Amino acid sequence: MQPIFVLVHSPSVGPSTWRPVAEHLTVAGHRVQVPSLLHIGAGAPPFWPRVVSAVRDDLRQVPAGSPVTLVVHSNAGLFLPAIRSGLDHPVTGSIFVDAALPALVGPTPVASPELLEFLGPMAVNGRLPRWTDWWDEADVAPMFSDPAMRQTIVEEQPTLPLSYYEQRIPVPDGWDDHPCSYLLFGPPYDGLAAEARERGWRVAHLPGAHLHQVVDPAGTARHLVELATTR
Repeated sequence: MQPIFVLVHSPSVGPSTWRPVAEHLTVAGHRVQVPSLLHIGAGAPPFWPRVVSAVRDDLRQVPAGSPVTLVVHSNAGLFLPAIRSGLDHPVTGSIFVDAALPALVGPTPVASPELLEFLGPMAVNGRLPRWTDWWDEADVAPMFSDPAMRQTIVEEQPTLPLSYYEQRIPVPDGWDDHPCSYLLFGPPYDGLAAEARERGWRVAHLPGAHLHQVVDPAGTARHLVELATTR
């Protein structure tokens, strides 16, 4: 049975960052799910159980025996072990796309001390601006090639609480006992791609900025299929 691609977006942005890739995969004959994590920042911490629940709930109508390939982008990479542990579906592969890596042994901090120091002054009543508002226009513009897509993604972004970035996510033992791989777009994730290679994972490179999946969804979809089928 062909695995279902489960495309998990970073909680810092929204599911629109995966929808162009989902369309290409669907046209190519693959089954695809794109869970939404837009509401996981509501309420008090911990937030990671809501990420797991959102993915599990999105798969509720999928028969439990159906295999899935988890695909995580950016910050969502940190949640993959917990997601995998919380699913009723067999995970036959995991693909990290320009993504943060969970620690070899948990728990994994969502943000480094340096990032928390950068974010702290931005918080107003405990909540942060949208992710694209953290950066200068010179940093944001190269991530988008289409103004309409940029508007959709920017307007969809949540305003997460600072406490989201202060959380630590558990890493269940043995979560990576299946084929894992890494798709690199570019710096600063090249160091993480190198770490993935050191872990024995297959690594592919599709040059681009951090949201390259919305710039080249066809190329991204092609790499995902290759990584999912090559063992």
